Amino acid sequence: MKPEFQELLLVDNRQNHRFELTVLDSTAFIEYQENDEAITVLHTVVPPQLEGQGVGTAIVEETLQTIEARQRLLIPLCPFVKSYLKRHPEWQRLVVPAYLRWFQQQQL
Repeated sequence: MKPEFQELLLVDNRQNHRFELTVLDSTAFIEYQENDEAITVLHTVVPPQLEGQGVGTAIVEETLQTIEARQRLLIPLCPFVKSYLKRHPEWQRLVVPAYLRWFQQQQL
């Protein structure tokens, strides 16, 4: 994550089921569903004015850290998050085991 994003606060907007990261008065977010065991990430949105600046990577990393801190597993349905996990396999440790097997087969 770029240093300029490390101090930004990830907000869990539970009412709208979104993790939000506000940068320069614009908000990127990841939509999710949650149960007692796992958080399913559905969709990532980065406003056009923030694209190409590393905001997408920052919100994914912050979201994964939050999921890990909550001791939950991850079901990555969002294509952007899936792509991140392919590039950073160390985070695959959070993926629900049954889904991880399928996910890894898709990478072959």
